[in-house]
Amino acid sequence: MKPNLKALPGLQFPRSIALRMSTVSSEYGANQITVLEGLEPVRKRPGMYIGSTGPKGLHHLVFEVVDNSIDEALAGHCEDIIISLHKDGSCSVHDNGRGIPCEIHPTTKKSSLETVLTVLHAGGKFGGDSGYKVSGGLHGVGLSVVNALSEWLEVTVCRDGNNHKLRFERGKTVGEMAVSPALETDSNGTFVHFMPDAKIFKTTCQFEFDKLSGRMDELAYLNAGVKLTLQDFRDPATLQHDSPTTSQKEELSEIQQPHKLAPTPEEAQDVQPAENSPFRTQLFFHEGGLKEFVEILCEEKLILHPDIPLIAASAEKQGVHVEAVLRWNKDVYNDVLISFANGIKTGDGGSHLDGLKASVTRTVNNMARKTGKMKEADSNLSGEFVREGLTAVINVKVPEPEFEGQTKNRLGNPEVRGIVDSIVAEELTKTFEWNPKVLAAVVEKAQSAAAAAAAARAARDLVRRKSLLTSTVLPGKLADCSSKDPSQSEIYVVEGDSAAGSAKQGRDRNTQAILPLRGKILNIEKAASEKIYQNNELQNLISALGLGIKGQDFAESNLRYHKIVIMTDADVDGSHIRILLLTFFYRYQRELIENGFVYIACPPLFKVTQGKNFEQYVFDQQALDELLKTMPTSPSPSIQRFKGLGEMMPQQLWETTMDPAKRILKRVTVEESAQADKILTILMGDAVAPRKAFISEHAGNLNLEDLDF
Repeated sequence: MKPNLKALPGLQFPRSIALRMSTVSSEYGANQITVLEGLEPVRKRPGMYIGSTGPKGLHHLVFEVVDNSIDEALAGHCEDIIISLHKDGSCSVHDNGRGIPCEIHPTTKKSSLETVLTVLHAGGKFGGDSGYKVSGGLHGVGLSVVNALSEWLEVTVCRDGNNHKLRFERGKTVGEMAVSPALETDSNGTFVHFMPDAKIFKTTCQFEFDKLSGRMDELAYLNAGVKLTLQDFRDPATLQHDSPTTSQKEELSEIQQPHKLAPTPEEAQDVQPAENSPFRTQLFFHEGGLKEFVEILCEEKLILHPDIPLIAASAEKQGVHVEAVLRWNKDVYNDVLISFANGIKTGDGGSHLDGLKASVTRTVNNMARKTGKMKEADSNLSGEFVREGLTAVINVKVPEPEFEGQTKNRLGNPEVRGIVDSIVAEELTKTFEWNPKVLAAVVEKAQSAAAAAAAARAARDLVRRKSLLTSTVLPGKLADCSSKDPSQSEIYVVEGDSAAGSAKQGRDRNTQAILPLRGKILNIEKAASEKIYQNNELQNLISALGLGIKGQDFAESNLRYHKIVIMTDADVDGSHIRILLLTFFYRYQRELIENGFVYIACPPLFKVTQGKNFEQYVFDQQALDELLKTMPTSPSPSIQRFKGLGEMMPQQLWETTMDPAKRILKRVTVEESAQADKILTILMGDAVAPRKAFISEHAGNLNLEDLDF
């Protein structure tokens, strides 16, 4: 029975909407229902399965294949994994696990190998008699998604004394499965070789060695005893980025060669002699596991409790295995918490990380009261103060994991929180009881953090009261936009009054606000929190953006602009100011960067004119050289180099850097929070020795032509 909309009291549609509804309903029938079969849904909506079709999604393809090999390692059947980047842009992953089954599947009537690669939600990790106690794969779509998003994929399985080879093109099976005797009858393994589809990954199909190596390093820490080898056969001259340094070339001869897996006959025929010597090879093998991982993360930091360098908790309850390693540092004023579930990095945390946080906060407060370091009447130390200076890594192995989405950024199992809480609390209590100095150091640092936060709050309130007494909460230098919609508004944080003057005249006053900064702002990496609120430039920035207290009070609803654009000169001073601002955003309100609100403007460096009719802006020396090669020699081209934004006329600044239709903006993101934290500590922190060592180590990479004398 159709509902009578006209009979509903008070329900009226404007005539235009009513007409549109009648038009749509008349055309909406069975012919408008689209049925996507096989792997078509993946190619139609790839972002649903790999997060994006940019660089992040591209590298996710490799991680999906490697995660399958890691699952074999978790089951105790794999020790060696080799990841290769080939000259043609393809990638291969080779492991010495049991090999994917190749016999006919009873349901699909195809080989199990073809089923796994062409049918969504087909796999061996759905519990029961699956052969995997724990695994990172639970949807059964990993390999099939890689297959769907590849121009071609070839898989060779060595199993039961035979090699089984299948080829696919954009998810479609090509030909029958070829079976041939293996060179070594007692060897097993899986070899997956694929080429990303340029029709899907339109921005880039080039794998980045360093991005892959970061993930491989994590997996080696999480799976102590498993060897992962990443090798690059690509000619560095053909790569846009990621060229190895001279020191890396010299290290190749010293790197331990990976364990050679049994090659298939096809490999022996297909691999060209030139590919037998990779240009770059890196072996990842960490017997120390998570303890070694935390030690590396804290390499340049001063330990708070030297008597007990690491606090490690490892136990199993209700079938869930928990391993956590913790360490507090003296000279660090934020926390670094990294979580994994079944070997998968959970960037957004989840129930296991929530359990760790709750356990640390409660246990420190309880033990502080029990030992008399806090009075019963004292308020609890909040979690952010207890965790100040804490570096912790947790990995849980869950038989039936509930991840949120195929990219598995968050663990959802509610029961895991309580299990982690109890295991970590038990180890912390034991450590604090047997080592009172450790507890005393942690409590003292937390109390100092609470006192500093109170002082910072008082300083901030004092500044706000002064602002209210003078004129307005918003800084006087701010040239605001007329739009009150944050999603449509953007603010340019500009270096100097001169550049700000051009920006104010050239901007779109409806949506673009301008805030000038005078000189270099305070480096908050090594400044006390209360000094932030006593610094006029930072106070102006905090007020203009609508930010709260450091590390607290972030609410997107309070943010006045959803695009915060850093616009500085293209010289060394401009770079320094940009880094100081990024340090401020990352340490003061990290969510600004994590949620994608911070951008960097890209002003041109040169203006090239020739005659009366030719005018072009270029952004770097290389682009200028390429442009000059294509230009006629007569008349002689005129080249203007902009020393600063203040030299540009308002119209020039608008056309090149501020016009949404023409400008280039770089969004600032964080993918490896641990690495970002480490680099900021080294480059912007108090300690001079680590910074000096970093500069010495990377001095060989410097191109002297890039220096701005």
